[in-house]
Amino acid sequence: MREILSDLVAEEQHLDQFLQSLSTRDWKKKTPAAGWTIQDQVSHLAHVEGFAAEVIQQGQARIDAENITDFDAWTAKGPAEGRPQRHQEVIEWWRHGRADVVDALSRMLATDRIPWICGEMSARSFATMRLMETWAHGLDIKAAVLGRITPIPEDDLEEDEEDPLADTTRLRHIAWLGQKSLPFAFDQVGETYPKQGIRVELMGPKYAAWRFGPEDTDQVIRGMAADWCRVVVRRQPASETGLKAVGPSAERALEIARAY
Repeated sequence: MREILSDLVAEEQHLDQFLQSLSTRDWKKKTPAAGWTIQDQVSHLAHVEGFAAEVIQQGQARIDAENITDFDAWTAKGPAEGRPQRHQEVIEWWRHGRADVVDALSRMLATDRIPWICGEMSARSFATMRLMETWAHGLDIKAAVLGRITPIPEDDLEEDEEDPLADTTRLRHIAWLGQKSLPFAFDQVGETYPKQGIRVELMGPKYAAWRFGPEDTDQVIRGMAADWCRVVVRRQPASETGLKAVGPSAERALEIARAY
């Protein structure tokens, strides 16, 4: 758990630092999520982190008590709660919630099971899910300010210039979750996941080679990890990336891939 929790905290701190650079007016900017401002995005993260901490502590009983019958309506609760608040209060709300989650997860084994809205998962997957959601909503927040969700090529940056959207090796966790979630993605559209499985072969930042899935399958997705991760968090369609699929099931996977 040490590695994933370290990367989770790093991703949260990275987004926190970006938020600290914003003006009060920036917090009201519209993001790519329809009807959501930057403040709404952070309020959503804060709400979910608080709920996640309670679920880890109380188990399935906490989920049952929440009585989530309409997921979209439940998702809207965080932004609604955050809108009357000052942005300083919202960011503190998020900080407290995420700290409680990390503290609780730090006391667990990677294989321990945690119930969640979409079903039970391992503590490692739960931590990865929190990293994934932080990164995905961070893309929305940065898009509201920068007007893009992809980084500037390093060769185009000025000396000592840092791009808030620069990809890091923390993407490995999201890439892994995206491949692991492919059976879920097929199930969501009422289709059968291929018995031979689907392999994902990626190049990550700093030319890292990441491979997930069975080695003996003939269904393979190849490309840049940055592209794959943006696809599985549903921020960019595969058709706008350089991802390539070998085999009909892999081609379909690129159309429906989702990590949540």
